[in-house]
Amino acid sequence: MTLLILGLVIFLGVHSTRVFAEGWRTAQVARMGEKGWKAAYSVASLVGFVLLVWGYGQARLEPVPLWTPSIGMRHLASLLTVLSFILLAAAYVPGNGIKARIGHPMVVGVKVWALSHLLANHTLADLLLFGGFLVWAVLSFRAARSRDRAAGTVRPRGSAAATAITVAVGLGAWMAFAMWLHEPLIGVRPFG
Repeated sequence: MTLLILGLVIFLGVHSTRVFAEGWRTAQVARMGEKGWKAAYSVASLVGFVLLVWGYGQARLEPVPLWTPSIGMRHLASLLTVLSFILLAAAYVPGNGIKARIGHPMVVGVKVWALSHLLANHTLADLLLFGGFLVWAVLSFRAARSRDRAAGTVRPRGSAAATAITVAVGLGAWMAFAMWLHEPLIGVRPFG
């Protein structure tokens, strides 16, 4: 469990600099340069990610159950992950209405993903991993929206065509991941 916690602290800590330490982050970018900051950020993120994946895998070997999830929660989680993938696609497909409306669809997608996995899973490791990401996503979204308001950010309306493409890409990615990639990469088969 220690590796999982250390990985979460490093990974989410690095991704929280704009949430909790915007001034420090700005100073580091000025000191290191944009490329230097991105390199350090990427290395720290990768180290944190490897530790949290390894730690979560180790924690799953000796699970500590906290509650008994109902089978209905697995179905709800599947539906919520569809939304999560669409939101993730919205972060990358240009000119879509979802990004225009939400502003930060990737962070909202992480919120939905984390919540869905909390509903479907029941161990201490699940609570730490998905609960940690959920708390981070809530705080990150709030900070991003606050920065948007302070900057007077106005996003152009998205087009219906780009929004339809976003939904199609999200659905396709969800289907590929749920049907063929989740089991080999995560070790859990979502359906069956």
